[in-house]
Amino acid sequence: MTDFSNKKVLVLGGSRGIGAAIVRRFAHDGATVAFTYAGSHDAAQVLAGETGSRAIRSDAADRQAVIEVVSGEGPLDILVVNAGALVMGDPLTLDADAVDRMIDINVRAPYHAAVEAARRMPDGGRIIVIGSTNGDRMPFAGGAAYALTKSALQGLARGLARDFGARGITVNIIQPGPTDTDMNPADGPMSAMMHDFMAIKRHATGEEIAGLAAYLAGPEAGIVTGAMHTIDGGFAA
Repeated sequence: MTDFSNKKVLVLGGSRGIGAAIVRRFAHDGATVAFTYAGSHDAAQVLAGETGSRAIRSDAADRQAVIEVVSGEGPLDILVVNAGALVMGDPLTLDADAVDRMIDINVRAPYHAAVEAARRMPDGGRIIVIGSTNGDRMPFAGGAAYALTKSALQGLARGLARDFGARGITVNIIQPGPTDTDMNPADGPMSAMMHDFMAIKRHATGEEIAGLAAYLAGPEAGIVTGAMHTIDGGFAA
């Protein structure tokens, strides 16, 4: 375990699934952790009580709300942006407003959060965004808009890594494949189809994703930046 004592962490989208696993990992490793949530009030309160972290209600689709939460936390050592939306289906019939909201949450929120965090982040800080293996591979119909949002994060990481590199601030994307969450349960109706694409035919756990986040936030990853870190059981291999 990495010692994150005296480190201040903010996780955007931390009440459930991968986000909750990341909150637990950093809290367990000694960090002072705050996290945001939108609709999962009860889950957020339980997690905060369990981990000693602080829950903040905020809508990741609201640019100003994102900026205010990040700036309000003061200087952060580590920012993790996990808030995400999933809209899939025939692009000819998908609701345009739902697609635009997904873009707000999956693309605009990470960008503005990262920029705002960097204003006050000390040298050597860490910015980590949770993307998706679908940023590299979309092997079935209906995922164009979602894949667009996850591919956009790759440019975000490469560009901001150069913008903030002189200060030793790293910017990295974690690209999970199928992961056991409420949104994509390991026993869900699409599991068999997804496992067919994988070399290791199972869903990842939230703890496995959190372990990669902890590595990227730790001292051994100080020169790892502008990179995509795929953790997908070979889904995109």
